Amino acid sequence: MRRRVTVVLILVLIVFGIYSLVSSATEKKKKDDLYRQVELFSDTLAIIQTEYVDDVEPKNLIYGALKGMLSSLDPHSQFLDPDAYNELKVDTEGKFGGLGIEITVKDGLLTIVTPIEDTPAWKAGLKTNDRIVKINNELTRDMTITDAVKRLRGKPGEAVNITILRESEKKILEFKIVRDIIKIKNIKEARILEDGIGYIRLVEFRENTAKDMDTALENLTKQGINALILDLRNNPGGLLDAAVKVTEKFIDKDKLIVSTKGRRTTQNMEFISHAAHPIIDLPMVVLINEGSASGSEIMAGALHDHKRAIILGTKSFGKGSVQTVIPLSDGSALRLTSSKYFTPSGKQIHGKGIIPDIVVEEGRIELAAALEPEPKTQKPEEIFKEIEKKEKPEKKEEEAKEYSADNQLMRAVDVLKAIKIYKEIKK
Repeated sequence: MRRRVTVVLILVLIVFGIYSLVSSATEKKKKDDLYRQVELFSDTLAIIQTEYVDDVEPKNLIYGALKGMLSSLDPHSQFLDPDAYNELKVDTEGKFGGLGIEITVKDGLLTIVTPIEDTPAWKAGLKTNDRIVKINNELTRDMTITDAVKRLRGKPGEAVNITILRESEKKILEFKIVRDIIKIKNIKEARILEDGIGYIRLVEFRENTAKDMDTALENLTKQGINALILDLRNNPGGLLDAAVKVTEKFIDKDKLIVSTKGRRTTQNMEFISHAAHPIIDLPMVVLINEGSASGSEIMAGALHDHKRAIILGTKSFGKGSVQTVIPLSDGSALRLTSSKYFTPSGKQIHGKGIIPDIVVEEGRIELAAALEPEPKTQKPEEIFKEIEKKEKPEKKEEEAKEYSADNQLMRAVDVLKAIKIYKEIKK
């Protein structure tokens, strides 16, 4: 018996020794390859300094190489020179004019994630997945997100010219948009639609979003809501902790909301719900579309995986990576993608997006009441009353007409009505 144990132990040590040798050999090969490539880089640098037609500052060569190196990794990783890094650190809110768009690089092209409602970009007619091919007649080929943002923002009141490729319509479109101070409300709307069905439109996840959500829910509860539609369409995301704080209001305590996974174990994180009194018995529908990204995808994914809400609309954008800013010795920095987001069930968000339970394409419903009525003879008093009504439309009638023409929102109302009917039948 002892002999057998000794033989097994020897075999284990041999296998471990072979593995260690192979592992060390692999690591040595990697290091040798790295040293050879670094040598190639230094040789190229030396040749440029001696043979290139103009004298070039070594720092400019290194910065150029670093920019190229980082841009070859993925659209969100980039090298920030000291000026760009300082600009990133400075809080410039309220001091610059913008257009109101969230942008990324997708398939090698500068792409609009979503135009934010009631901003110059929204009013001009920019759409999700529009490709920005020119800014002020300058081609955006190989332009980083930081460089694009610098060109797009500026003094309020000044115009910027943008050339858009809209692939869905196979058109090149020109826009002249006047910059404005971008002020975003966390919650655009919070009201009762009909039959006790509450509606909250969440525009972005910011520092005070969780508090604003508490206020909205409290007001709707006083009005007697018995179901809720949470509208995350065209919500580009925002702060991760804000998205987590809002999500935990609707799921049980100690449940996983989102996780991050990277190469190193220190980059693997889990965000757990901690809300003391979550709302877990209110039927919910969450609306998403291709303009829903990042934080809104985290929320929709968590509510879906925990079977807390029905997701309705179209597939979300698929922006779910984490960037870490690493300062360097000369005041520059690396903005490096360090991990990716995963839903509680382990589904990757980045490049995949959230698939709705019920797919409903965006569209508008033409109401019969909105059609031109048959001409009829009217008395003068009726005519003046009609004019006054048009000049001072009642807010409730405007709101009713607006949401009744929203195809996705009306389907969400139908789903919640069906749930309530089903519950009554079961009783």
